Amino acid sequence: MLAFHYDHLSLALPPGHRFPQSKYQMLRERVERHPGLLRLRVAEPADPAALALVHTPDYIDAVLHGTLSPAAQREIGFPWAPGLPRRSLCSVGATIAAARAALEEGVAASLAGGTHHAYADKGSGFCVFNDVAVAARLMQAQWHRAHPGAPGLRVLVVDLDVHQGNGTASIFQGDDSVFTLSLHGEKNFPFRKEASDLDVGLPDACGDGVYLDALGTALAEVWRRMADRPPQLAFYLAGADPHEGDRLGRLKLSADALLQRDRRVLEALFERRIPVAISMAGGYGEDLSVTVDVQERTLEAAAQAWERWRLRTSG
Repeated sequence: MLAFHYDHLSLALPPGHRFPQSKYQMLRERVERHPGLLRLRVAEPADPAALALVHTPDYIDAVLHGTLSPAAQREIGFPWAPGLPRRSLCSVGATIAAARAALEEGVAASLAGGTHHAYADKGSGFCVFNDVAVAARLMQAQWHRAHPGAPGLRVLVVDLDVHQGNGTASIFQGDDSVFTLSLHGEKNFPFRKEASDLDVGLPDACGDGVYLDALGTALAEVWRRMADRPPQLAFYLAGADPHEGDRLGRLKLSADALLQRDRRVLEALFERRIPVAISMAGGYGEDLSVTVDVQERTLEAAAQAWERWRLRTSG
């Protein structure tokens, strides 16, 4: 699990998360070689009871016991296998641990997560359970128990994966306690979009300037619309898939623009004193090492933001 300490940025890692040639394994190995302010902590798998805060009982049961229909498995994108339940619970558990650490320390991250295509009653797009939605609901439930009679915990989801967070949008539609922002490729998967609180669809090959301008405008709109009741916790899906070397992204952003993106989001949250749990989300480079380069720079930006939080709280 995560250690809640104040000399390193906490990184939540799903237990057993060592898949050959996976970006997650490559990223973990890089962090282990050059940790800096980063410290890896293995998170506990999510309790199925936490999943029930978001997902339907029938769907949870089907995943855990291997009774997903062939159609449901096709929509997820891979077949059920004996290791799938634990892997899925571990991914959610890491985001839960990162959220808890963020509320303690200001900034924390999961080395996986961002499974934003999962709906309440089904998986989709290589996403089984929606880790951010489950973590958000669990943090809200725990906040309510710790602060009886006080206003509930308001959450912001900043989804900058190249694909729209359709599952997350669907789960939180009509819920004023969670604001969902999705900045994504308009013509990319999913081809049937859901309505986030704020959707910004961008054209293929939009490039750095258009993207960063759109992000600035979107964040300004978020703060305007949340001014009466600011969020107390944010989830940031820092997808590497908008990168120009990504097989599926198509937006053609440079690595420098993605680093600027990360810094702008983290700076905006720091200025407003909003703790943030970061997930790596998508990244499908022709060369996986390039994807991991982007993710490693995201973690470096997160570590710098964490250090600013630490200095502010210790001063």
